[in-house]
This record gives sequence, C-alpha cells and structure tokens, in this order.
Amino acid sequence: MSQRMLEGKVAVVTGAGGGIGREIALMMSQEGAKVVINDLGVSVTGDGGSATPAEQTKAIIEQRGGEAVINTNSVASWTSAKGIIDTAINAFGRIDIVVNNAGILRDVIFHKMSEDDWNSVINVHLSGSFYVSRAAAEHFRKQESGAFVHMSSTSGLIGNFGQANYAAAKLGITALSKSIALDMKRYNVRSNCIAPFAWSRMTGSIPADTPEQKARVEKIKQMTPDKNAPMAVFLASDLAKDVSGQVFATRNNEIFLMSSPRPVKGVHRDGGWTPWTIADHAAPALKAAFMPLDRSGEVFSWDPV
Repeated sequence: MSQRMLEGKVAVVTGAGGGIGREIALMMSQEGAKVVINDLGVSVTGDGGSATPAEQTKAIIEQRGGEAVINTNSVASWTSAKGIIDTAINAFGRIDIVVNNAGILRDVIFHKMSEDDWNSVINVHLSGSFYVSRAAAEHFRKQESGAFVHMSSTSGLIGNFGQANYAAAKLGITALSKSIALDMKRYNVRSNCIAPFAWSRMTGSIPADTPEQKARVEKIKQMTPDKNAPMAVFLASDLAKDVSGQVFATRNNEIFLMSSPRPVKGVHRDGGWTPWTIADHAAPALKAAFMPLDRSGEVFSWDPV
C-alpha cells in the first residue's frame, strides 16, 4: 500500500535505544510517524547511562528519511515523564502515540530480593508506564484521540522463577492498560498491551548452563526484536480503532490474544461457609480447575513458528 499507516502522527517510544524499543521506533518512522526516542542508555539493571544508544536509533531513522528527536528523561518520576511528552509537543506540535517499553531487570529469587530490587523495577515498569501515560492523557483528552501501547510479559501473565518484581510490574501494567481503556474510551483513546518474545539484553541473562537450558536459549534467539514491531505499529494506527483493552503476545511469526482473569468454576452452600466446610467441600470441588504452578516456557512449549 502506498499510504503509510502512521502518516502525520507523532510517537513517543520509551527505551528506544535498542532491542524491541528501537525496532518499534524504526518501524513507526517507516510508517510515517515522527518519533521521540526516549532512552537513558543504562545497563539492564538500570546502572550508568549513555546517549549513544538513542543517537544510534536517531541516525538510522534519519538515514531512512525519517524525523526523530532524542529525550533522555527517566520515566520513573512524575516530573521527568512529563518532560518526555513535552519533548514531543515542543518538537512536533502534538502527541498521538505512546509506547511504554522502557524497562530494567533485577532478577533474584523472592526470598533474597531486596527493597531496592523491588522498588527499582516497579518504579521503571509500572510507575513509569503510569507517569508517561498520564502526561500524554491530557493531550489525548483535548484532541479526542490517541493510542497507548504498553509492554507486558508472560513472566507476569503466566509466571517465571526469580522475577517477582518484574512479574508484578508487568501484570500490573495489564490492569493499568485496561483501566486507561475504560476511562478514556469516551475520548476515542485506546490502550493495549503486548507481551513480546525476543532475544535482547532483557533476555540475555537467561541461564544456559545445562543442555536443556542451552536448547531453550537457542530457540529464543530465533525470535528477533523486530518481530514485535508490526503489532505495535498496528495497535497505534487508526486501523485499530476498535481494538482496546486487549493483551497480545507476539512470538516470532505467531500472534496470540491472551485471556483476562474470569471465573472458571464456582460453588455455593446454603447458609454460607465455614473454614471446615470449605476444606471438606469447596476446595475439593474447585481443585480440578486450579491454575497450575507453571512457567512461561511450559505454556509456550513448542518451538517458535
């Protein structure tokens, strides 16, 4: 098609200095959007900082004929997140799309997780998604249009070892997105989530010590970051005007619509329950429908297609 999907739109992509964020920024630019590249250039754990990753993304966009500016504000505070959106307004005069992709990892088994491990991850992923979205919401409401795309994870949707902080943040983002979709529907504003699969810095810490672990890593390496960009572009476009409050998983060439929690089975008892009758009757009746203690890799057990 000759018409580009995001022609005339302005997008903010957080964490756009590399990996999935960079690929989303590049494809959005190719589809006609002017892009704010937000990135601090920190390590996976959130340490350090460098302008180089954002500059590299900007250079690629401009080499391909697109327009982009860089913002190095942190997403993890109300004031600095507002500055990210202000960059879009000051540079391009509007804001149409927000992609909440910025993230860090502090993986550690739950009973050894520190306060800083918890707070750092929650602040960037969950609070950061709220702060950036909230700053953009003022503009979206006034213009009665806009699209949010948030990055979730099967670590939160399903489960994983050593990621209580990350999983809690990522599942929380799905609830945040649904609330945004409900609250801002009257203003023609949409909000959706993507749970991406990709080999990047964020998955580079996956253990590869045993033959089984090595085989799993090799499968993940097949899933390059660019495979997630098409869904982000679509959800940001006017062609997705009827898609809101949803969670998608993108895995190589596969796209999945993920379920939201709903009642799966119920029991009732005249006169109410006691702890003893729950133990004797309710729990045994419900047990067959209990969710298993599985992990993402066990649910997505087949090779990427």
